[in-house]
Amino acid sequence: MDIWALLVIPLIVSVFIALVTRKNEELSSYLSIGAVVIGFLIVLPYLLKLPGDPHMHPIEQAFTWISIKGLKIEMGTLIDPLSIIMLFVVTFVGSLIHIYSKGYMHGDPGYSRFFACLSLFIFSMLGIVLSNNLIMIFVFWELVGLASYLLIGYYFEKPSAADAAKKAFLVNRIGDFGFILGIFVIYYATGTFNFIEVEHHIAAGHVSSGTLTLAALLIFCGAVGKSAQFPLHVWLPDAMEGPTPVSALIHAATMVAAGVYMLARTSFLYAAAPDAMVIVAYIGGFTALMAALIALAQSDIKRIIAFSTLSSLGYMVLAIGVGGTGAGMFYLMTHAFFKALLFLGAGSVIHACHTNEIWEMGQLYPKMKTTAVTFFLGSLAMMGVFPFSGFWSKDEILSATFQSGNYFLFAMGILTAFITAVFISKLVVVTFFGDKKYHGHPHESPKVMTIPLIILSVFAVVAGFAGFPGLEPNFGTFVHTAGAALGEHGAHAEHHFNFMVASLSTIAVLGGILLGWSIYSRKGMKSDVMAERLPFTYKFLENRFYIDHIYDTYFVAWIYNGLAKILNYIEVNIIIIFIINGSAYTVRQIGKGLRLTTTGQLQNYAFVMVGGVLVLMIIFAAIL
Repeated sequence: MDIWALLVIPLIVSVFIALVTRKNEELSSYLSIGAVVIGFLIVLPYLLKLPGDPHMHPIEQAFTWISIKGLKIEMGTLIDPLSIIMLFVVTFVGSLIHIYSKGYMHGDPGYSRFFACLSLFIFSMLGIVLSNNLIMIFVFWELVGLASYLLIGYYFEKPSAADAAKKAFLVNRIGDFGFILGIFVIYYATGTFNFIEVEHHIAAGHVSSGTLTLAALLIFCGAVGKSAQFPLHVWLPDAMEGPTPVSALIHAATMVAAGVYMLARTSFLYAAAPDAMVIVAYIGGFTALMAALIALAQSDIKRIIAFSTLSSLGYMVLAIGVGGTGAGMFYLMTHAFFKALLFLGAGSVIHACHTNEIWEMGQLYPKMKTTAVTFFLGSLAMMGVFPFSGFWSKDEILSATFQSGNYFLFAMGILTAFITAVFISKLVVVTFFGDKKYHGHPHESPKVMTIPLIILSVFAVVAGFAGFPGLEPNFGTFVHTAGAALGEHGAHAEHHFNFMVASLSTIAVLGGILLGWSIYSRKGMKSDVMAERLPFTYKFLENRFYIDHIYDTYFVAWIYNGLAKILNYIEVNIIIIFIINGSAYTVRQIGKGLRLTTTGQLQNYAFVMVGGVLVLMIIFAAIL
């Protein structure tokens, strides 16, 4: 029952805030924070038991939701190492973001509404993690989309925020259409939505390879939308229009990680569909490299971190595609810590400087030492510097890619690591150590904001040791633990530290740091040197490969609007004028004619009756 409480409490709090405590802002914030903290306390005992039993038997609880002839749908929960790790990430990082939000959103007129939406988001995300079947995960998948729409469009009075919310909602619907088709294909092939039962059917060879490939690709469509992979990545950078805590919540441990988690949950499907895995791997690798390149030409502090999220998500999807599911989940966990730290640190900087532009900051370290130090630690983890958490988790993905024989993808991963080090170095140097360009008097954020930064920075430093092989049997290698629920579909059958891969990765990262530092630490720099020396390339990257422009010009203006005009013409000129109005006109004219027969004079009615009788007699006489 504690698992159901974990799911229900945030929902009750969200509704209660919306209906009862909306005008009491303090109580609303404490209720929302309390709900997610209670969730973390419920998850904690399961997490502490996990190291001693990494191959724990799945705990499944379910009840029948819909039962009709030929169809049975359950509502149920599934607890195993994979879900426990994800529950820990969501509740722990979510708790810190909630606490941070109390200080960051102080004085906002929609304070209670914000916390109600946060609780709804946490409820929906926990539902995805706990789901034991495809229909239930899809229901909560859509609820996450609703909650993210409300949070991204929180400042709905701003046209840009409203547009960003609509863009995120609509783009995700494209991926979700493929997702629901994939669910139907799986049900058609196996007769069940339950994850464990579907896996048994596939393992028994009851599903053809063609059907498995089709189902895997359709299911992947959902992850392409939710985890912002090319070509449906365009919504994620615009999601920065929401408050900074929302950016941390969506970009760090929750919404964007849902797609990766779903791929890990269905890894048995991809293990049986190698052709689909190749597509998954290349889309992930391309997304990682593309996003890192785009981040080079950004100057908005939140957008730089947003594109780093896109790149990291590409790494995770790449891991799934090369069979390194455990490595992907390991990176998902460490990424949640350092990316939430970076976003919350960015929020602290924005809160102090009242601008998002890094070229309007500079020399913030003396004014905001706690924020600067924690942000620096998160940056080192993000770049994958030894021995920070990002080093160990990224090394697992690169090792899995190398060992799979995909050397081209491995090279893309190394190049992405180099570029990431360049733009993260630019971000840190220009913001905290560059020439002073800020206006006013920036100061350190209150403790309610800095304490979560300190806690996250600790995890950003040490969380990677969960995958260090020398720590067994205390925690064991995280890759084994994460892969325990996935059977032989997890990462490597046995974890080995690949010194060559780690060395190449480290050389790439250190080279990127040196290049970034040498370029952006120069005195008197007021804008990006890349824009001056490589204007065409800078413009191309700044405009995100012009992918949004292509969508707006061709897909929206030509295809979408063109189809809308055709359908509008059919509706107005054929359906409305010809069918609807034409039918009404015909009936009206018939009514006018019949109205002439109603005179009110008996002799006319008698004449008609006699005439009718004579006509009938003539007809019968002719027949007989």
